[in-house]
Amino acid sequence: MTQVESVVTRAVLLAVALLAGAAPLTVAAQKYPIKPIRMISPFSPGGGTDQLARLIGAKASESLGQPVIVDNRPGAGGAIGAETTVRSEADGYTLIIVSATYAATAAYRPPPYDPINAIQGIAVVGTTGLLLTVHPSVPVKNVQELIGYAQANPRKLNFGTVGAGSNVHLAMELFKLMTKTQFVDVPYKGGGPAMTAIVGGEIQATAMSIVPSMPHVRSGKVRALAVTTAKRSPYLPDIAAVSETVPGYEATHWYAMWGPRGLPKTIVTRWNQEVVKVLATDEAKARMKAEGLEPGGGTPEDCQQLIGRDIGKWRRVMKEAHIRPE
Repeated sequence: MTQVESVVTRAVLLAVALLAGAAPLTVAAQKYPIKPIRMISPFSPGGGTDQLARLIGAKASESLGQPVIVDNRPGAGGAIGAETTVRSEADGYTLIIVSATYAATAAYRPPPYDPINAIQGIAVVGTTGLLLTVHPSVPVKNVQELIGYAQANPRKLNFGTVGAGSNVHLAMELFKLMTKTQFVDVPYKGGGPAMTAIVGGEIQATAMSIVPSMPHVRSGKVRALAVTTAKRSPYLPDIAAVSETVPGYEATHWYAMWGPRGLPKTIVTRWNQEVVKVLATDEAKARMKAEGLEPGGGTPEDCQQLIGRDIGKWRRVMKEAHIRPE
């Protein structure tokens, strides 16, 4: 065998070996799914993330032909469930639905993995905003008056959050930076305690999800000032957006599905299509409307960009506000 023939032979054998190694993954992706799929919900049962995971899982099971089992892994602001997913095999059998808390937590307390490049975005499930509210004892009726009052009375107003490093906390830090105001941050262990605190006058302001906030707005126990999305919510067209007074301000609360980096493109595309199909059903539309959510969708790239954008934004807020994790 000549030297040239030897080189060619080795090249052919190498190519065959590489193809053989890739074949099982390719075949597995083509036959997907062949066993139950685990959908991680990084919070306790009953919350928004858990409900969406169960809705999408139940609907997707019908067309995939395999059960989608919701696995609740609460703790550390969703970080435990997220790391479980990142460390899983990139075979499409372990996925996760997270909220915008994922981006805030990743910025506030960096995880032991790259929160942007170690994941593969699949689909945005839905988006909504927080509702900025004050106790009726605060003499303001809109964002401009709140800014003026806070500037004239620095650190007089207590602002409640759902915990240090939460999206509510960082959304308020962004507001303080952009308006040059000072509030006293009061962290609570969840939205329920924070809502109870503002209704009782223990704190003077907060920004919570629309659904639990509106009953108290309607009863007059709290006063709604604005939503934190870039534009007004279609569900609350009479309530202004913070950006109408503070140009460029935005703090969107979203839900998204992703898996570990390395998921085969066919599986990513398949799940993206499944999510979009579920969001188009009447049941999903009704459920989303009841939660004040605008249905998501879009491409896997849209999902990846949304997550990366928010992590980058909250990192900048942390730096500019000189915030250090507790």
